Amino acid sequence: MSAEENNKNIVLTGMPGAGKTYIGNKLAKILVHFDFVDIDSEIEKQAKMNICEIFEKFGQDYFRKLEQEIIEKFSKLKNQIIATGGGTCQSPKNVLNLKKNGIIFYLSATSDELFSRIKNETKRPLLNVENSLEEIKKLLSKRRRNYLKADFVIDTNKKQAYTILDSILKEYEGHVK
Repeated sequence: MSAEENNKNIVLTGMPGAGKTYIGNKLAKILVHFDFVDIDSEIEKQAKMNICEIFEKFGQDYFRKLEQEIIEKFSKLKNQIIATGGGTCQSPKNVLNLKKNGIIFYLSATSDELFSRIKNETKRPLLNVENSLEEIKKLLSKRRRNYLKADFVIDTNKKQAYTILDSILKEYEGHVK
């Protein structure tokens, strides 16, 4: 069975800076019968404000509630490439919803690699702190066991996009046969 004949979603999860949105967009160009959705962007559209503003005005709990609702909605659709937020897999309900009709890929990277990718970004509320490398290490340590509940772990350290895409497509094709 080829990807075109399958309806399973491709779910990308991992830490901020893992490449979920970037790789998701690239996958959508290859798998033209799939739609790409970035959960954080959908949250911003629904809330009519960016994630930092949501965190500031309403707090993380409110953000997680919106995230859960949007994941529930998109998990029911087919042929989706879903880029999750970095904390999505902390919720067992999110993981359950995503696995119902999806194959989850954890885009893994070391804390140093993640830091080098996002050190100049300012729109990541949980990383807007004095020592963001230390914060990344703490978050990765806390989240890793939940990321490892993914169906596949894809190492993205020092890898070119085409290598990562090839790994995802190979695992996906093998899984849906």
